[in-house]
Amino acid sequence: MGLFDKLSGWLGLKKKEVNVLCLGLDNSGKTTIINQLKPSNLRLYGPLSDDWKHVSQTQTQDIVPTIGFNIEKFKSSSLSFTVFDMSGQSRYRNLWEHYYKESHAIIFVIDSGDKLRMVVAKEELDTLLNHQDICSRRMPVLLFANKSDLREAMSSVKVSQLLCLENIKDKPWHICASNAVKGEGLQEGVDWLQGT
Repeated sequence: MGLFDKLSGWLGLKKKEVNVLCLGLDNSGKTTIINQLKPSNLRLYGPLSDDWKHVSQTQTQDIVPTIGFNIEKFKSSSLSFTVFDMSGQSRYRNLWEHYYKESHAIIFVIDSGDKLRMVVAKEELDTLLNHQDICSRRMPVLLFANKSDLREAMSSVKVSQLLCLENIKDKPWHICASNAVKGEGLQEGVDWLQGT
């Protein structure tokens, strides 16, 4: 059972469609996180599934950068999920806003080892949260401080400080450290979404 299956079960939702935007700068790990969140029968690889224990981690590194966006649709017993995996490359970030109106939640992924681009991540997050289609809604924002396994990775507390997350007063938000390749920290994020 994938994490979205668990989320729909906990929420007790009846056949509802949920649109989730997965945003962040390029190479932050968005596609890897989405692949981990899929139900296990749709997952391309992944250590969260016993069926895929034999897959080496080098295969997970073969994910190519998303050009434009990918749309992943999958169903759990009670929810139909549409996850928009939006490219984080600068020339594609203007596409993000076309999907804000129809979204119910945002997953924002930060490469916690990329200190040089933390300012850019903050600018993009601020732009997102101040957009007219987002700022007036109490849409939950889940942030993954991804690649927490890297030696140079900052803690989720440090990332939170650099992004000035304490200034977000009008939306529920949560940040957790994650290692998308191994699936670590993703359950914490889904648990938070379920409680929100």
